Amino acid sequence: MRVFITGATGFIGTAVVRELIGAGHEVLGLARSDAAAKSLVAAGGNVHRGSLEDLESLRSGAAAADGVIHTAFIHDFSNYGPAAEADRRAIETLGDALAGSDRPLIVTSGTLLVQRQGPLATEEDATNPNFPRKSEEAVLALAARGVRTSVLRLSPSVHGNGDHGFVPRLISIAHEKGVSAYIGDGLNRWPAVHRLDAAHLYQLALEKGTAGATYHGVADEGVPTREIAEVIGRHLNVPVVSKSRDEAADHFGWIAHFFGVDAPASSAQTQERLGWRPVQPGLIADLNAEHYFEHTADAVHSHS
Repeated sequence: MRVFITGATGFIGTAVVRELIGAGHEVLGLARSDAAAKSLVAAGGNVHRGSLEDLESLRSGAAAADGVIHTAFIHDFSNYGPAAEADRRAIETLGDALAGSDRPLIVTSGTLLVQRQGPLATEEDATNPNFPRKSEEAVLALAARGVRTSVLRLSPSVHGNGDHGFVPRLISIAHEKGVSAYIGDGLNRWPAVHRLDAAHLYQLALEKGTAGATYHGVADEGVPTREIAEVIGRHLNVPVVSKSRDEAADHFGWIAHFFGVDAPASSAQTQERLGWRPVQPGLIADLNAEHYFEHTADAVHSHS
């Protein structure tokens, strides 16, 4: 299968590219720079120049493929509205190019803001109406037009070597402020998945997925945030402290809201439907590996 991938040179996308090529697929990756194009070629992919804002590049890339995996997102959470709107337009454009065919479109979303009805958020739960995911709204609209779409919700922590998401930000804050903090009692839980397990899930969803399905990329159903803070504190040799909700915004900045959410999630249905089994280290085990703290150690030594 010839697969068009947006975000092909990102943290998750690069793992997806390798996974698909390893499974015998041909990859056409969206690249907006010469550096991105070079890394894509080095990974064995083909280059399609363009960007999320260049809708014609998305349209032509999707039209040339047997299936599309959309992992790209403008990660500016301090300016989330415009980023989400750009994501919606991109998804609509990709869907338009696939309309009237049976070619799959897999769209990335997240488990964090799902409105869970039970102890764990499941694939059947809808998104929180107070925090609607434009990506999932766009998918529903495309499905109503007969486009073969499915949603892959990722855990808020997709971890592994090269991670530059939430956990590295927490490490950076702890390094800057001299304490590793959690909010309240720190018992609120974060789901997590290793990026290599997530990449394999994208492959399975592409090959075996059902139109209209929602899948969860969740390995750790819920890691208490206090445990995350404790590992960071131990590695940085700084105190581990609690911050009240009033103090959290000042300490954590824009990620305070996310880090304070209790959002355990399940992937039981996904595992049953697709035969997906996470096999990589969990979040705490991965955090205990040195790669998360190498750059911090370098920064400490350079200032000492």
